[in-house]
Amino acid sequence: MAHTYIPFEQYKRKWIFNHKDLPVSDEDKALISPLDQKSSMEVWNKWISNKSSRTEQFTKGDWAAKDSAWVLTEHWQSAWDSEEAALPEGFSKHFDWADDAPVYFCYEKYQVIETRWDVFVRNWKCFLFFDDGPLLISPKQKQAAIFHQSGQFQLGSRG
Repeated sequence: MAHTYIPFEQYKRKWIFNHKDLPVSDEDKALISPLDQKSSMEVWNKWISNKSSRTEQFTKGDWAAKDSAWVLTEHWQSAWDSEEAALPEGFSKHFDWADDAPVYFCYEKYQVIETRWDVFVRNWKCFLFFDDGPLLISPKQKQAAIFHQSGQFQLGSRG
């Protein structure tokens, strides 16, 4: 599946990666690729849901709606607020992905960013400036994470 990307400079949410308090290196910015609406929709329909367009709409039949999909629920807000750059506890055990593993950070059906695992790990706080239920997935891996506005996250596996 060939994707079409939005040039970074034209991405309407690019400010989240240009925030003065959470600087993103130029090298990492070059590896943060927002998908256009059509490519975002293809990713969402293939790996997340072909029925729901946002995480709060998941219904029966969506893998993410199954309680059994999620094995751990923890808090991300305190790690986000801290001076530490590390992802919240639990991530390093759950995700044994290679640095260059492709990942999709999916805000909703028409808003998906493609990047690499190491880029996400270094800059995860920037991605979470929008925290209304985004999902982190990799097309080549089963592990997944969802972030809730409540400050909690869940780790699990795509079914």
